[in-house]
Amino acid sequence: MNGLLALDFPPISHLTIWRDLGGGINKTVLIYFLAVVLTLLLFFIAGAQKKMVPTGVQAIAESSVDFVRNQIIMPTMGVDGLGYLPFLTTMFFFILFSNLTEIIPGIQFPANARIAMPLVLALLVWVIFNVVGIAKQGLHYFTGIAFPPGVPWPLYALVTPIEIVSVFFVRPLSLSVRLFANMLAGHLILVTFAVLCAALWTLKVNLVILPFTFTLLVAMTGFELLVGFLQAFIFTILTAVYIGSSLHPEH
Repeated sequence: MNGLLALDFPPISHLTIWRDLGGGINKTVLIYFLAVVLTLLLFFIAGAQKKMVPTGVQAIAESSVDFVRNQIIMPTMGVDGLGYLPFLTTMFFFILFSNLTEIIPGIQFPANARIAMPLVLALLVWVIFNVVGIAKQGLHYFTGIAFPPGVPWPLYALVTPIEIVSVFFVRPLSLSVRLFANMLAGHLILVTFAVLCAALWTLKVNLVILPFTFTLLVAMTGFELLVGFLQAFIFTILTAVYIGSSLHPEH
């Protein structure tokens, strides 16, 4: 068992930073290109079929659109938010496909384990919900945030700075960090179990320990599939919540 002490766990930088292929293109960029292509193909193929009773790709696309409409938009934005259905559906699938590359052999890396794109998406959401708020409410958008209704005047000295920091700084930061941190943590866990399985296989510890470890690796891979979906869902539904709060100010 001394070989276990010599486990060669790669450094985090080796797991998240990839060799530049030229022109600023690396593995992470290629994964995002793949996510864009898969998202476009899904809806182009589904739109070309136009069956009365959808099957295959068309059924997946229509079910997904219904999911975003009924489970994300209607509970958070109401009917007024249906105009954001294409945007939110596209965002959901782009993030989902960028996450699921974690479990694809030969790729085995979630692009959102790098902070850049989650931060860009969060800043995009920040711009959208602020622009929507100004367009719908005018200057009342800022006063409504700084002075939420129903709060006793003496408490505004405490509530106002908290609300301003929360809306304009914490929202984009929490959106990006939540997606990035969860995908990076899952990636590191899978790498850890993979390295452990490889080491045990080399040592031929295959009566009890190796099957148990391998089973955990398979289970964690399935769990990462769920996490990839949940993170796409959470990012999308929080986006809908923020836009919905700009569409429907509190009274």
